[in-house]
Amino acid sequence: MNLNALRANPAVALLVLRVGLGMSLFLRHGVEKLTGFSEMAARFPDPFHMGRVPSLVIALLSDGIASLLIAAGAGTRLAAAYVAGNVAVAWLFVHHLEFFGPQAEHGELCALYVCGALTLALSGAGPYSIDAMMRRRSDATVGSAANAARL
Repeated sequence: MNLNALRANPAVALLVLRVGLGMSLFLRHGVEKLTGFSEMAARFPDPFHMGRVPSLVIALLSDGIASLLIAAGAGTRLAAAYVAGNVAVAWLFVHHLEFFGPQAEHGELCALYVCGALTLALSGAGPYSIDAMMRRRSDATVGSAANAARL
């Protein structure tokens, strides 16, 4: 196996980060919210006193929808910023920034999700994504329209 192809390849690194973060968030938290919405609505945390259902819907959009967009690389910067914000709010207001000790069961996971999502929000999806495919298609359309205008 030729490992030189993997060395210092940020495109592959972004792909791995995007798919790993998006799918782990979706499979662990998104599926739970999608399949157990009615049961969760009765006990879901409400840190901003908007109501349990609106709070759950906000989290569902993050964990159940934005996570899949991140994995696919579609609207990655916006989806990742939304996930980072949602998880940061959960970590701050629900888990009280717990990181160490016996009550800190979610602190490490929250930190990893926030850091990974912020990385994707800042970097974008990379070339192996729907975002890049749409950008290439848009550039080709603009380029051919510019060439036609010159004729």
